[in-house]
Amino acid sequence: MARRCILTGKRPNTANKVSHSNIKTKKRQLPNLQKKRLWYAEEDRFVTLKLSTRALRTLRKKGLAAFAKEAGVDLAKY
Repeated sequence: MARRCILTGKRPNTANKVSHSNIKTKKRQLPNLQKKRLWYAEEDRFVTLKLSTRALRTLRKKGLAAFAKEAGVDLAKY
């Protein structure tokens, strides 16, 4: 599986690591992803999703079904 949040689409970023002598090397900034098992009330079952911590905070506010619909994600696949 890719390092990508299913609901928000957050993915790794590439940036430069700059040393004291100003030498630039590539580095990856990874999103804070968590694997969570959430109750999907519409189908009376659990779904396991890879979510960023920002998406988890939004889930508490909006709810799983509304957030997935807004993001255009079909939870039947998970």
